[in-house]
Amino acid sequence: MTAKKSFESSLKALESAVARLEGGEMPLEEALTCFEDGVRAAGNCQKLLQEAELKVEKLISAEEGKDIFEPFSSEKDED
Repeated sequence: MTAKKSFESSLKALESAVARLEGGEMPLEEALTCFEDGVRAAGNCQKLLQEAELKVEKLISAEEGKDIFEPFSSEKDED
């Protein structure tokens, strides 16, 4: 069983992977591994953000005493 990474540690891992890839001074195999690590970290960040969004939606609903689902407004929804 793997430990769940925090958002901050996943974001740091993603930023590190991006910085290393932007450096461009690594062999192809190492670059692919670094890219895979970055994709994994980005996926974890997205998952944790979605979980946080759901918690906010539930808190808004509970605070207002509503039984209806009220989606959290995000930049993606405002396009």
